Amino acid sequence: MSFLTCFSRYRTIWLKDLDTVQIIDQRHLPHEFVIEDVLSLDEMCVVIKDMHVRGAGLIGCAAAYGMYLSLRKLCTSSSVEQVRECLQNASKKLCATRPTAVNLRVGVEKVGRAVESVLGQNGGGSVEAALEAARKEAARITDEDADFCRRIGEAGADLLQKLYERKKSSASAAEGELKINVLTHCNAGWLAFADWGSALSPVYAAFDKGLPIHVWVDETRPRNQGASLTAWELAKHGVAHTVIADNAGGHLMRTGLVDVVITGADRVSSGGDACNKIGTYLKALAAKDNNVPFYVALPSSTIDWQLRDGAEIPIEQRGDDEVKYAEGLCEDGKRRRVLLTPESSSAGNWAFDVTPSRLVTGLLTERGLAEASEEGLAALFSEVDRT
Repeated sequence: MSFLTCFSRYRTIWLKDLDTVQIIDQRHLPHEFVIEDVLSLDEMCVVIKDMHVRGAGLIGCAAAYGMYLSLRKLCTSSSVEQVRECLQNASKKLCATRPTAVNLRVGVEKVGRAVESVLGQNGGGSVEAALEAARKEAARITDEDADFCRRIGEAGADLLQKLYERKKSSASAAEGELKINVLTHCNAGWLAFADWGSALSPVYAAFDKGLPIHVWVDETRPRNQGASLTAWELAKHGVAHTVIADNAGGHLMRTGLVDVVITGADRVSSGGDACNKIGTYLKALAAKDNNVPFYVALPSSTIDWQLRDGAEIPIEQRGDDEVKYAEGLCEDGKRRRVLLTPESSSAGNWAFDVTPSRLVTGLLTERGLAEASEEGLAALFSEVDRT
């Protein structure tokens, strides 16, 4: 069934019953809205690796539910040692699916600790207790992700309102013609998290408050998450937007058509370096050269507190085919995959790049805006152990 006839507001991941995790299979968007059942650890690993789900927050939630599903295969008579062995195996498999986003590792580790706290009680715990602890922790991680993103939206809406007021006070155009033009790269909306999103959450919150807003949507080659996912989200919410070629952003900034750049992140170092979808670094350079503020929106689960220098973030390299081929809806209503390059050509496919903190105006978190530096993050998250 087409999403046009079945769509209503969803989270991106949820537990249908005790044996079934459900997700929105994002490979089919924007032309079809498909819900997929995930029944096992191995299926969840495929879902993450092959990008049925994607986005830092969402793959953290998916990994947490993957840990839960791994325990569903144990019999009730399994020993504590077998439970621990199962979780260790699940952790290795899940962490190997995608190396860049720190949320995945955090989700795995949090479920592991929750189960261990049950196993360690009174010298041992039951499989049933371990399973329930894993389920509750996966649900808690998902709820927390949604709440953090909602709070990012509230803080970001205030920031966009201030930019609008500043623009209105200096503009010669009639107030009805004024709007805030946001440029974003890739998809960091609700599809990339449990709900709300990071970079798009301020856009939704500001729009819902009546702020006139328009979004420039980078297509985001090679997987086109901007053209297929961000544009779809914004259209469903009623937000004015324009899809642009990735290389158009610099021109728009130089000609005064961008008021602010907001992107998400897959991992941010404790020093404020931000790793995001490939091409983000170039947008940050263009923004710096044209005095356009460049913000990175992220929940604190995306911060790698043990990593000071963003140059140390592992950059995922994906297969040639994502660059060489494109897929879309043809005139006959069928989806087809087409070859863009000479068949014999090889392709490089780095999935992410790192924007150094010196190019980042600020980090927008669930606790508000932080300077992109170790000191700035420490001021908001003083309780975090960085040793």
